[in-house]
Order: sequence, then C-alpha cells, then structure tokens
Amino acid sequence: MPSTIPVAPGTPQLEDLVMNLKTNGTAGTSSVDGTIAKRAHYAPPWADVSIIGIAGSSGSGKSTLSQAIVSKLNLPWVVILSIDSFYKSLDEEASRKAFRCEYDFDAPDALDFDVLVDRLRDLKAGKRADIPVYSFEKHARMEQTTSIYSPHVLILEGIFALHDPRVLELLDMKIFCEADADTCLSRRILRDQRERGRDVEGIIKQWFSFVKPNFERYVDPQRKVADIIVPRGVENQVAMTMVTQFIQQKLLEKSTHHRAALTRLEIGALSEPLTSKVHIMNQTSQMRGMNTIIHNIDTSSEDFIFYFDRLAALLVEQALNNVFFTSKTITTPQNLPYRGLAPAGEVSAVVVLRGGAALEAGLHRVIPDCKTGRVLIQSNIRTGEPELHYQVLPKDIAEHSAVLLLDAQMSSGGSALMAVQVLVDHGVKEERIVLVTYSAGRMGLHRLTKVFPDISVVVGNLCTDAEERWVERRYFRC
Repeated sequence: MPSTIPVAPGTPQLEDLVMNLKTNGTAGTSSVDGTIAKRAHYAPPWADVSIIGIAGSSGSGKSTLSQAIVSKLNLPWVVILSIDSFYKSLDEEASRKAFRCEYDFDAPDALDFDVLVDRLRDLKAGKRADIPVYSFEKHARMEQTTSIYSPHVLILEGIFALHDPRVLELLDMKIFCEADADTCLSRRILRDQRERGRDVEGIIKQWFSFVKPNFERYVDPQRKVADIIVPRGVENQVAMTMVTQFIQQKLLEKSTHHRAALTRLEIGALSEPLTSKVHIMNQTSQMRGMNTIIHNIDTSSEDFIFYFDRLAALLVEQALNNVFFTSKTITTPQNLPYRGLAPAGEVSAVVVLRGGAALEAGLHRVIPDCKTGRVLIQSNIRTGEPELHYQVLPKDIAEHSAVLLLDAQMSSGGSALMAVQVLVDHGVKEERIVLVTYSAGRMGLHRLTKVFPDISVVVGNLCTDAEERWVERRYFRC
C-alpha cells in the first residue's frame, strides 16, 4: 500500500482527517442519525440450516441414501456430513490395536460428540464450521480441516447420527436406515477393501468382535427416536419422496421468510435520511465530466473502460479515508520530524462477482498488492431472492484492519446484505467493512445500513432503486 494517503477531489485533506481522529488513533466514526440508529434484524437463508440425521447399521445404505436425496433435490446448497469425520485421535496403544483390527470403532466412545455438537451449532447459527479430516488408513485425525459454510440443508449420516441427545435437539428430521445383516456385511467388505485398505480377514474379525454386538447394544435402539424408518434404502421410493418433499417444504418456508424480511427493510427508505456512514462522492466538475462520458451511449468501449477505471480509483481513494489509521512520526529529507498517519494494519478487498470486478483495476492502481477475495451472489430468476453460489476469502481476513467490499452497482441491496453477512460470519467486524460502489439506490442503502449500521459506504452516484446492471455489461463488453 502506498505510504502517502490518497485524497479524492472534494474530500478532506490530511489536516482535516487528523482532526477527525479519535484519541485511540483510529479514524473517527460519527454517530448514526437517531431516527435510524436502531439495528434491524436480518437472517441469511443459510441461518438455521435444516439438518437431516440418517443412522443405521454399517453397510445399511446410509451414504447411498444421502447421495440419492442430494441428487433428487438437485440443489447447490445441500451438504453431506459424515459422522466418521469425528472419530477421536488414537494414542500409540490404541493405534496399534486399530492396525490389528482390535480397536472398537463401532462404539459411541470412539466418536468426539463434543466437537460434532459445536460444529452443528455453528452451522445452525449461520457460521462457518471447520470439519476434522480423519484418515482410516493412518487411524489418525489429519492436521487439515474442511470448511463448511452456508448450506441450506445438511445431511448428517453415520451409525450414531441419532445417538447423542444434543444432536437430536438440532435435527429437523430423523431417519433410520435398515437392511438385511448379510447385505450389510457384504457392503462393508467391499467398502473397507476399496476405501480403507483393509483385508477380508480383518474386516470379518471386526464385524463379529465389534460391529454386530454394538449394533444390538447401541445402533438398533436409535430406531425408537427416528421419524422415518427406511427399509431397502434407495429402492424405497415412497420414503425417498417423503424426505425430499419435507426438505423442499422447509426450503420454501425459508425463502418466503427471507423475502418477507427484505421487504420489511424497505420501510422508511423514502422518509428517513441516510446515515452519516454513507459517503456520496462530491460531484465536482471532474466527476461530472467523467460521469458524462461513462453514461454516454456513444462512448467507445475503450474510453468507457479508461474513464471508469479512473473513477474507480477515486472511489477506492475515498474509501481509504474510512479505514483505520494510527499516528506516525517520520523524518523528512530536510531532517525535520513530520507527524503523519499510517494504516493501522492490512487492507484487503472482496469482489462481488461479476460487477465488482470492474472496480479491480482502480483498486490495484491505489493498492497494488491488495489481497482479494470473491463472492458470487445471483438473484433467483423465479423469486428474485439473492443466492450465495461461491465464496473464497483471504485466510486471515478477520485480522485485517479494513476490508473493502467492491460492487459496481447496488439497487435493492439484497446482494450487498448477503455479502456483508458473509464477511461478518468469517470474523470481520462491521466497523472494518467499507462498501465501495459506483451507483446505489436509496432503498438499498437504507436496507444495508439498517441491518449493519457500523459499516461505511462510499457511493459514486445515487440512482433509482430498480436500475439494471448496465456497468458490468459495458465494461466487460458482454
């Protein structure tokens, strides 16, 4: 990041910014207007995820049934979580037993239910959950984890998916999968040979020593708490239809509630003023001149991109006036002390695809080495509801002093709400987020600042609330 502080035309100079510093050395934040200071509630569609538990004997077809449900739903937000990921790490003695097929993996004590419950509660709260990775070949929990974030439906499958009372409290549907014992054994032999590197003798030894007696003692009693008992697995089309219809109904209810919540946030958009955290670029002669070129239908693609990149750089410079700074004294070439400012930490950016990518050239003119992440949020063609399709963020984003959220246009604010929620769920504090957009509607700004009153917003121009996304189409020529 440059050592100097860029200042957009019409914005306060360095001396003015120093006057706005708090005593702790960070950029000052004005109090929100009293008429809109009250925080509104917003819950993304992945909050209160629907969790379906599928239990049953080893080899009863739980995994196959789970995959069949995902295939039948044909939705991108359905995730299968195997309870096998939560096996405890083994000490040296237990590990030796495991390699001799003498360790009991089919008893509840072999699983870390405390970690499982914590991860399920995180997902229910809409947070990211780091899932352990267990290696059956090494009989050990690996150092790396797998992250799960924003599923609308989670299928928890495993022999003890319905065992722990804390897990049962979090489940929306409980399924017990049953199959003939001989069928279960044959499936177990095939799976353990193919996926876990076991020999037939060791598999049969484990079956009669641990699997069969533990089924009668621990697994089979779970059928008493099941909502549905599914014999014959995926062949049972009646049960499959019941399960998928239940999930579809839950998703429809969530979608309806989410759209209703967005509609409620429109109240007061016209009558209430925007908060002091919304910074609209001063319409100087230079700004109006560039806007004239950008809006002109006869402007060539080359000129449009050139002037939009210039304006994007000004937007990013203005956004940097809203990040945190600390006091710093340096020595000038004249050997004189100069009391100035320096960024309090690293500044990163998250691009809302694909419109936000039009601001990237301007971003890298101002911060050449800026770490960037990406989120893809698209509106459902049928309902108009924003949907999160993809997200990848810098690993240490929660530690950055500021995160610039880039989008070329914002009208209703649904996508912006979801993008900010993604950042908050990944540990970024509201006051460290600065939304940067070329144009925004009053309704979208109202919705966003109602839910997240501590974020800052830098806007090039105010537009109508239903403006089409024309900037990205002209910038990318498609």
